[in-house]
Amino acid sequence: MEISKNNTVISTKPQFDADHDEVSWEEEFQELEQTLHKSKDWHGLDLYFYQGFWYPSLVFKGVISSQKHFEALDSDIIVTSVPKCGTTWLKALTFSIVNRNKFTKQENPLLRSLPHRLVPFIEYNLSLNNPSPDLENSCLYKPRMFSTHIPYASLPPSIKESEAKIVYICRNPMDMFISLWFFTDKLRAKNVEPLPLDEAFEMFCKGIHAFGPYFDHVLGFWKASQENPSKILFLQYEDLKEDIVSQMKKLAMFLGFPFSEEEEKQGVVEEIAKTCSFGSLKELDVNKNGVSLLGFPNSTFFRKAEVGDWRNYLTPAMVERVKKLMQENLDNSGLTFKLC
Repeated sequence: MEISKNNTVISTKPQFDADHDEVSWEEEFQELEQTLHKSKDWHGLDLYFYQGFWYPSLVFKGVISSQKHFEALDSDIIVTSVPKCGTTWLKALTFSIVNRNKFTKQENPLLRSLPHRLVPFIEYNLSLNNPSPDLENSCLYKPRMFSTHIPYASLPPSIKESEAKIVYICRNPMDMFISLWFFTDKLRAKNVEPLPLDEAFEMFCKGIHAFGPYFDHVLGFWKASQENPSKILFLQYEDLKEDIVSQMKKLAMFLGFPFSEEEEKQGVVEEIAKTCSFGSLKELDVNKNGVSLLGFPNSTFFRKAEVGDWRNYLTPAMVERVKKLMQENLDNSGLTFKLC
């Protein structure tokens, strides 16, 4: 696969458009599944252990398909994260910053669309049911923006090899765990018993959760961002909550869409921050009553968005265990978390 200077993809791969190719792909995928270790996730569905991480059975096929067929452009923007670390918020911010001059505040597509529709997931929305999705028409606005929970080491090769920009967001592990526990419970089938907090916590500490282990996921992007800071911007949820304006300026500069002095004087940064805030997004009709592409309510993506909510649920022993895991995994990495 080659990418020209004008961002045109020149693919050296055979086109995936024949029944024979589809049958071969299905057989290849089924053979791969049979070789992998499996476990159960927090709401009873299968997880597959692949390339060092646990992938939900719901999207595993999309992960493999994207690795084989996703073709990035130099101008693409890829929003990445572990689940429940501020993905929805970062999508809204990224989309609004890049496209701020294409529509008025009243015409912002965020007012009528879930951020996940405007910045689609590669493994969920695009590659799950179509090995060769129409990427060019999958995004209404240019530059194209996609998102993924796939760990850095397993990203589609074209994302890493091209000049596409990667923005990663993470969150302190205790808040992430609590948010994920509530989220997965909402996705639980009615005939599946809820997983007690202590059991979910044990699985989390062992790295058994969607796209886990958590620390391996975070460190993969952290180390890559240290090696190539012009390609990967590493953000932390707590920093955005603490000083959204400066973090937005950093994001805009990294993406190549910096705010001008005039825009800053006019309060454009603060206006976008308000539009993309948790309170604003949660109260939109589309996010209160709409349904996601995966079939569950859009409201599932909006719970509290608080820093330090873990204090309401974790025991002192649990907190100490997470702190020990942080020390073991992050020692000498240069990465720290604010445990507010």
